[in-house]
Amino acid sequence: MKITVNGDLRAVPDGLSLKGLLDTLELDSRMVVVEHNRTIVRRPELDSTNLADGDQIELVHFVGGG
Repeated sequence: MKITVNGDLRAVPDGLSLKGLLDTLELDSRMVVVEHNRTIVRRPELDSTNLADGDQIELVHFVGGG
């Protein structure tokens, strides 16, 4: 299936969860805010929220530094 992640079209396996997407992208769920079809998804719901064809995902990754 195809989804859009931060404006880029990506092919992902059917049934992939948001947590699975973050794992695939090698992103730590503690350091990312996930928006799924314009709704912020809380960290405990990432594993139970499955993607569907055409979904739009926005990821904001926190970067530390000083």
